[in-house]
Amino acid sequence: MLKNHDPAARQKILSLVNYYRDMGIYDFYKQPVAEQDQPILMSAELMTAEPEPESTPSSPSLPVIQDKSSALAAIREDIGDCTRCRLHQGRNKLVFGVGNMNAELMFVGEGPGADEDAQGEPFVGRGGQLLNNMISAMGLKREEVYIANVVKCRPPGNRTPEKDECDTCSPFLMRQIAVIRPKVIVALGATAAKNLLAVNDSMMNLRGHWYDFRESKLAVTYHPAYLLRDPRQKKETWKDLQMVMKYLGLQPPAKSPES
Repeated sequence: MLKNHDPAARQKILSLVNYYRDMGIYDFYKQPVAEQDQPILMSAELMTAEPEPESTPSSPSLPVIQDKSSALAAIREDIGDCTRCRLHQGRNKLVFGVGNMNAELMFVGEGPGADEDAQGEPFVGRGGQLLNNMISAMGLKREEVYIANVVKCRPPGNRTPEKDECDTCSPFLMRQIAVIRPKVIVALGATAAKNLLAVNDSMMNLRGHWYDFRESKLAVTYHPAYLLRDPRQKKETWKDLQMVMKYLGLQPPAKSPES
């Protein structure tokens, strides 16, 4: 397929294909064309590669998404009525993600709870209300950020998703992140942090640091559900959010004289 390309173009295409495979994307489609041996095109021609620095030809830049709405819809279509892991057995509604497709800030949680499973939207229960308050305290609105989870189906009894379940579902999250391209990702809780960073460490060690995550910065803080169980950690969470706000140049909303 690549025999008609010059070596530089061939290397560029192969590097991009390897990049997508690292993200868990294995399906590539060739559009119908009049001649054979044309370059590989991504699904629905939604993606084009940015020029690579000559000094690092083997490290492709994150592709530019031409139509984010269609790209996210394609990911959702690929998930389908998913039966890839055991979590589908008790699922009511699959919970994909919600928010601003051009958000600079993205929150990633663990998985849906009972309210999320019923409504098909992440963070709509008590934990979701607390997350909304956290977002407001940062000077933003919920509709200005993007929110998703590591797994798209509710684990039974709200248990922690198991490793194989996360491994099965997280490639779709990686694709969502590649579409949104947020400046900052906030991992909510240990499960999200460990899966995104591919590390096994304590929240104490993970918090308070910036991590490079593809073309985004990633910070770790407590999950809202944990804060409901232990409100004492809200002060620590606010420190984490202030670190994010400083990076994004955000200011908390001004308090009224009465408050």
